[in-house]
This record gives sequence, C-alpha cells and structure tokens, in this order.
Amino acid sequence: MSDLNRGLMKFDGADNPIVVAVSAFLVLGFISALIIWAMNNAYVIH
Repeated sequence: MSDLNRGLMKFDGADNPIVVAVSAFLVLGFISALIIWAMNNAYVIH
C-alpha cells in the first residue's frame, strides 16, 4: 500500500498516476483561477 492510499484518499486506485495528475490539475487550476479573480478585483486589470 502506498502512502497515497490513506486518509481521505482511502479507495482503490487512489495512487493511480492518472488520478493523481487529474486531481493536481484541478487543484492548481482552482488556485490559479482564484488568484486571477482576486487580482482582477483588486487592481482592475484589463
């Protein structure tokens, strides 16, 4: 059992590289969208 198959990720295939890559992409995309949204609201970039 790998370390990725523990805690919240306690399901079969949690350490599958495709699942890890998709979840990392979603998390990083959401964070970057929040940063862009915050910068647009703070500085009104056109």
